[in-house]
Amino acid sequence: MDILAHAGACTDQDVHSLAVAVFKGEKANEGLLKDLDAIAGGAISSLIETEELTGKEGESVYLHLSGNGGKSTARRLLLLGVGEKADYGLPQVSQLGGTALRTARGKNNKSLAIVPRHDGEAAAVARAATEGAIMGSFDIDKYRTVDKEDKSIDKLVINLPGADEGAIKKGIADGTIVGESVNFTRDMANEPGAYMTPTDMADKAREIATEFGLNIDVLDEARMEQEGMGSLLSVSHGSVEPAKLIVLKYTPRDGGSDDNLLAFVGKGVTFDTGGISIKPSESMELMKYDMTGGATVLGVMRAIAQLKPSIPVLGIVPAAENMPSGSATKPGDVVVAMSGKTIEVINTDAEGRLILCDAICYAKKLGAKRIVDMATLTGAVSIALGDVNVAILGNDQPLIDQVIARGKEVGEKYWQLPLDKEYTKQIKSDIADIKNVGGRKAGTITAAAFLKEFAEDVAWAHLDIAGTAWGDEPKPYRAKGPTGIAVRTLLNMVETESKG
Repeated sequence: MDILAHAGACTDQDVHSLAVAVFKGEKANEGLLKDLDAIAGGAISSLIETEELTGKEGESVYLHLSGNGGKSTARRLLLLGVGEKADYGLPQVSQLGGTALRTARGKNNKSLAIVPRHDGEAAAVARAATEGAIMGSFDIDKYRTVDKEDKSIDKLVINLPGADEGAIKKGIADGTIVGESVNFTRDMANEPGAYMTPTDMADKAREIATEFGLNIDVLDEARMEQEGMGSLLSVSHGSVEPAKLIVLKYTPRDGGSDDNLLAFVGKGVTFDTGGISIKPSESMELMKYDMTGGATVLGVMRAIAQLKPSIPVLGIVPAAENMPSGSATKPGDVVVAMSGKTIEVINTDAEGRLILCDAICYAKKLGAKRIVDMATLTGAVSIALGDVNVAILGNDQPLIDQVIARGKEVGEKYWQLPLDKEYTKQIKSDIADIKNVGGRKAGTITAAAFLKEFAEDVAWAHLDIAGTAWGDEPKPYRAKGPTGIAVRTLLNMVETESKG
C-alpha cells in the first residue's frame, strides 16, 4: 500500500473514497461539511436533518458522488462519526484511520483519502491516522484458501489541508513503522504453535536484528543451564522443542548510557497445554497466543531500531513450549531459579512466571535498572478487568505512572492493582522458598507477587495482558484476533523519554 501526503483541498483527491471525520451534533451549514454537502447535492444536510447522520462515535455513511459536476475527483464519500469534538484525540484519529480503511476495503475501493480534521500537530495527526489504517489492514485469515476475499487498498492519502507537507510525510513514515510493527506482533501471535516454536521465535528475532541493526544473543538450553536457569528450563522439560532465551539490544548512534538501562521482558510460551496440569480442551487452540508478551517485545524492538531513539533499550524473550510427557515437570517438584531461590511447582499451568523470573534475573545481570515485563499470565485478570484494561502492578510507582500515562496518549488503558506485602504470604511454600501459585484469591496479584521476588530492588512494572491481547469480536477499526496491545504504549514511553 502506497501512503501519500496531501496538504491541499480534500476535494481534489483522485481516489475512490474520501473518508471524513464528522463530529457529534455537527451541521452542514459551515466549513468543510458545507462544501461537501454542496458537492453531494444536499445529501449530507438531509441526512443530518433526518438524524441518519448524527456524528456519534462508530457511525458511518457511504455516499456516491457521481454526477457532481466535476466538483470533486473522489467518487465516493465516507462520513465517519467520531463523537464529541472535545473528546477527539489522537487515539480517536487512529481508530478513524482503521475504520476508514476497513470500510473502504469492504466496498472494494482501491484508493482512499483520509481527512482526520484534528487540530493537533501535523506530524502527530498523520502518524496516528497512518498507524490506525495499517493496523486496520490486518486480518487473521492467513491460512484460508476458500472464500477468502482478496480486497486491498493500493493507495492511501493522508490529507491535512493547509498543513506542512513535510510534517505529514514525517508522520506517515513514523506511523508506518509503528503500524507495521504492531501487525508484526499480531501476526506472530496468530501463528499456529507448530509454526511458531521457540526456535522459530529466535529465528524471527535474528531476522529483525539483521534487517534493522540490533545486537542479538540467543541462549540455548546448555547456556541457560550454565546460568542456573532451572525455573525456565523446568517448563520445557516436557517438550521436544528446546527452550530459547532471546536477547536483543538497541544502542543509539552515540552509544548512549546504560546507567538507567530500560529492559522489556516478554513471556514467550509458544504453546501452552498446561503441562501435567493439563488444560481443558475447550479453547485450548487459543493457547498459541501465549507468546504474545514475547511477540510484543520483538515488535517493540523492531520499531525502536527504525525510530532510533537516543536511549539504549534491552529486549528479552524467554521462549518455551509447555507440554505433558514422561519428562515433564510434575506438580510438587522443586526447581532452582537463577537467583538461587527455590520454587515449589504446585501447578505446571502457572508456567509463565517460571520463565519470566529467570529472564528478569538475566536482565538484571545485563545491567537493566528498569524492567517492564508483559505476559498473558493469568485467567484471573480477565475476570477482574475484562478485555478493556491491562492490569499493571509493580514496585516502582513512577515507572507504573509512566506506563499508564504513555498508554493513555495512544489509547491503551491500564489499571493498577495493589501489591501489598500481605499477598506475598499466599506464595510461601512449606518445603521451598516460594511456590508458583497462591490459591484462588487474587490470582493476578499473587502472580505479580511471585515476579516481585525476583525483581527485588530494581524498578519494575508488570503488565498482565491476558484479557486484552486477543479480541473475540471484531471492531470497526480492527479485526478479531490478536490486538498488539502495549506495543504503542512502550514505544511512546521510549520516544518520550528519548526527547527528554
